[in-house]
Order: sequence, then C-alpha cells, then structure tokens
Amino acid sequence: MKTCLIVDDSRMIRRVASRILKDLKFETSEAENGQDALDLCRVDMPNAILLDWNMPVKNGLDFIKELRDSPKGKDPIVVFCTGERDIVKISEAIDAGADEYIMKPFDSDIIESKFHQAGLI
Repeated sequence: MKTCLIVDDSRMIRRVASRILKDLKFETSEAENGQDALDLCRVDMPNAILLDWNMPVKNGLDFIKELRDSPKGKDPIVVFCTGERDIVKISEAIDAGADEYIMKPFDSDIIESKFHQAGLI
C-alpha cells in the first residue's frame, strides 16, 4: 500500500484529506508543520506528501527545500495543497520541487485527479 504524509496546521484539513486518501487506498500519516514532517520523513519516507504552504514552525516552502536536499528526499511525490493563488508563488513551489499544486478548497475528485497526474494512482 502506498503511503501519504499529510502536512497541514489545520486538523480539519488533515482529517478530510486523510479520509479521501484512505478511500484511494493510501496509508496516511499526519504532521501539523514542516518541522514535524521532516522528522517523520527522516524515520520513514512516504511515497507522497500533501503539503500546505502557510504553517507555523516551518512553512511548506522551507520544508520542501530541505526535504529535496536530504537523502531520499527526491523520492516522494509532493503535492502542494494551499490557498496561495499567486502565480509567482505557484512557480516558486514548482521550482523548489513540488510535483503538483492543488488550490484549497479541494474535494476528492481534485485530489484523485492530481494524484493520478502525478503517477501515484
């Protein structure tokens, strides 16, 4: 079974995303900020990461830059899932190593489509 780490400071977003991803046959884990997510990735690198941008402690952009520079950090597919709609920000996320980008609010069809485009399903 493929694994997905859901990184978002909103418990509600993590719960909704987890339910959707479990329906898509993913085993999920959760982190509420980028630092917690890095700590989890160092222990067990997931196949996919659903990543928020704006979080306390370490934001999504700082997380992905550090992740991509770490051992096996290029392996997971990273899908940014955020309310950031500025094209400059989207480009910055892609340049930092994001594979896909989802705008909040999202639904199961959007996540399924983006994960399919990224080759995860």
